[in-house]
Amino acid sequence: MSFTTDPRLAPADCTTMTEVRVGVDALDRLLVTVLAERQRYMDAAARIKPSREAVRDTPRIEEVIAKVKAAAREAGLAESIAEPVWRTLIEACIAHEFGAWDALRQEA
Repeated sequence: MSFTTDPRLAPADCTTMTEVRVGVDALDRLLVTVLAERQRYMDAAARIKPSREAVRDTPRIEEVIAKVKAAAREAGLAESIAEPVWRTLIEACIAHEFGAWDALRQEA
């Protein structure tokens, strides 16, 4: 059995761009894993929502953004990064969910 260790140094401990890039690359892999799980929740939403019109839920979008901005403040992430990233993510997830919703109904 092989165990992999986290190759990242804490950002404050990095002294070279190679160390910074190792950290960023490791975080990118982690983000991909987390985003894949988020996508599976969108697949579940597509399966559960009764109508195509329910896919885009504007009040829920704004609720998510408000929660993300609060979490960003707590984590020390600039809202100027968090909000546009999540708005883009949400739009991509909605597009994915529309496709999943349509595909599920065409199979039936």
